[in-house]
Amino acid sequence: MRPELHGLLAEFAEPREIVAAARRAREAGYREMDAYTPFPIEALAEAMGRHGRGRLPKIVLAGGILGGLGGYLLQYWTSVHVYPMNIGGKPIHSWPAFVPVTFETTVLCAAFAAVLGMMALNGLPQPYHPVFNVPQFGMASRNRFFLCIETTDPKFDRKATRDFLESLRPIGVYDVEP
Repeated sequence: MRPELHGLLAEFAEPREIVAAARRAREAGYREMDAYTPFPIEALAEAMGRHGRGRLPKIVLAGGILGGLGGYLLQYWTSVHVYPMNIGGKPIHSWPAFVPVTFETTVLCAAFAAVLGMMALNGLPQPYHPVFNVPQFGMASRNRFFLCIETTDPKFDRKATRDFLESLRPIGVYDVEP
């Protein structure tokens, strides 16, 4: 059974207004909210309580370490165990020769981890989202700023949340149907 409402969406005209609204919503105890803006606003993430590094740097580090180890171990396995060749009296495990390929596989796997991790953490690709049902949301890519408080928030109450959003003096407050 689908819920009757995804959340409430407030529309603002200025970046400072949405930052102030997000800060007040956070202070009021709302945690499950999202903001939609036509350009990045650095203060907005902090106002919503989403500061810090997150999980992406750890995913990139893990991808780089696994890529470097994989590249090195592949060269070691082929040069020492599968096809050992003594060329010019050099040792079979000549690690300085392995450095360029190890570096390249580290960078390649870290880049793949960054792209795939970012897509997974952002929930992409997402061809549909309930906010697309609000006709005014089309302005989010032009010159409007939107703050959505979702029904999954423990503090969400349809009337109380609507009254709270209207106290922030938005252009409008809209129901977001799933």
